[in-house]
Amino acid sequence: MVNKIARMIATFFYVGEIPIAPGTVASFAGAMISIALSHNLALYLAVFAVLWVIGFLASERTEKIVGKHDPSCVVIDEVLGMMVALFLLPLTSKVLIIAFFLFRAFDMFKIYPANHLEKLRGGIGIIADDLLAGLYTNILMHVLIRTISI
Repeated sequence: MVNKIARMIATFFYVGEIPIAPGTVASFAGAMISIALSHNLALYLAVFAVLWVIGFLASERTEKIVGKHDPSCVVIDEVLGMMVALFLLPLTSKVLIIAFFLFRAFDMFKIYPANHLEKLRGGIGIIADDLLAGLYTNILMHVLIRTISI
């Protein structure tokens, strides 16, 4: 039972089982959560914290169940990374689109030190590189908003 719950959480309600682009779909889910919670900073932070803790534990357990480091079915990390990417941004359609594509690029290309973080074993290795991709995105978006007024 615990293994089934862990897999459900790690795959973000089985989004990770989608055969085509599960990480992209999970990133979209993270964006939708960010939009829904953007009006309430305390709730945003609380939901993020809960997802991070249960996501960490579920990812670690699912990695052991699957028997593979950072299995592609685990997508809770993309949800969390996207929430970091959109944190405290004005969620206009232009900002959402640019941030979404930047996050996906940072997540795929694993710019230093994200490339080293993903090599860590367990839940920390699964989640840390995506949180960093989200942070890269968030910082770049804040710079773009302030310099070119997107």
